Amino acid sequence: MFHLGWFLNFVADEWNGNWGDGGRDFTGDFYVEMAKDLERAKFDYVLIEDKLMVSTAYGGTMEHDLKHGVNPKHDPVPLAVLMAAATTRLGVVPTMSTSFYPPFLLARLCSTIDHIARGRFGWNVVTSGEDRAAQNFGLDKLYEHDERYAMASEYLELVSKLWESWEPDAIERDYMTGTYANYKKVHTIDFEGKYYKSRGPLNTAPSPQYRPTIAQAGASPPGRELAAQHADTIVAPANGVEAMKAYRDDIHARMKANGRDPSHCKLLYLVTPIVADTHEEALAKRERWFNDPLYIEYMLAEISSITEIDFAQFDLDEPVPSDVSTNGERGALESFLARGKGKTLREIVTGSGLSGNVPFIGTPAEVADEMGAVMDEVGGDGYLITSPVMRLNRRYVTEITDGLIPELQKRGLVRSEYTTTMLRDHLREF
Repeated sequence: MFHLGWFLNFVADEWNGNWGDGGRDFTGDFYVEMAKDLERAKFDYVLIEDKLMVSTAYGGTMEHDLKHGVNPKHDPVPLAVLMAAATTRLGVVPTMSTSFYPPFLLARLCSTIDHIARGRFGWNVVTSGEDRAAQNFGLDKLYEHDERYAMASEYLELVSKLWESWEPDAIERDYMTGTYANYKKVHTIDFEGKYYKSRGPLNTAPSPQYRPTIAQAGASPPGRELAAQHADTIVAPANGVEAMKAYRDDIHARMKANGRDPSHCKLLYLVTPIVADTHEEALAKRERWFNDPLYIEYMLAEISSITEIDFAQFDLDEPVPSDVSTNGERGALESFLARGKGKTLREIVTGSGLSGNVPFIGTPAEVADEMGAVMDEVGGDGYLITSPVMRLNRRYVTEITDGLIPELQKRGLVRSEYTTTMLRDHLREF
């Protein structure tokens, strides 16, 4: 069997279509309903992406970012709490940046929500990749890419010590002595590193998982090393079977070098299945979505925002120059360019968008067979599904949860019932 997650952009849903909330005031209800659907389909978790700025990367203006709703985002952490409160098994994994959250604040927040979620909370670790985000926090620009990951490594060391500053059995609730917590089992950490310093201890009781489930999405070498040291699950690029296998092998080798069991970290490959009642209908849907000029403009604004490279400067009908570089999300840029060998920019965008180079298109039965075959070749561990179009809508969620997932369950490829209650246990179940 393989695992399933959902990669969610916490932006306005399909406000100008027939299957969203129809432009109603934002309450998060649409996404809470979605969480219930994902739990009914027995997903491991929903991961909520985030950015901390309105981007001007595409064309040097905020126009396209705001026109298409690329980066106007709400904070994913309160949404994760709402989703957790509405479900009993689904893991909730919001994104929080090591570049801008004080470590003590983040450690305390994670511990608190893991209590509220009864052990189903995860943290998607990012370093952020945009100078515009840095400028919102009083900096002129981000630290250099590799230094951000060195800082993140120390950050994770610090927050881990904070979570462990209470021994697991520190809470005694001894009515005879009137003792809530045994002070001998709560310790200062007196951490002082190159970038961070904290006395500790954390002032929250140990959470159900003791430390939250850690997700990570870095595809560059420093990002892979950070994931190998700390991650329980990884957002992995799906750039063809051989590349997927090579990525998995590299992560496993790095985990072994760090003294970790490779089975303790699940790689979920980012994909966008397109299903319909017939194969022809699915292909027509794909063509209708991906060849819409608004979709192309949206995707170019999106990849510009992610990489901090202005893709408006490139001819749509010419290959992207191979020497482009960034201090932003290098793994995302490398993954995007890897799909473009011998292709024009238009072909890259209309071919696979940003999610990968493994198309799953057809009837639910056809797509289920293809997903099973690819996972067999790769060797595991699962898929992270995301919407292939500009904004998420109820129709796409239903096509996956009520069309595709039952076919996967019939084949025994994904779970039909939860046998565990906490997120890390879901991931280590198989």
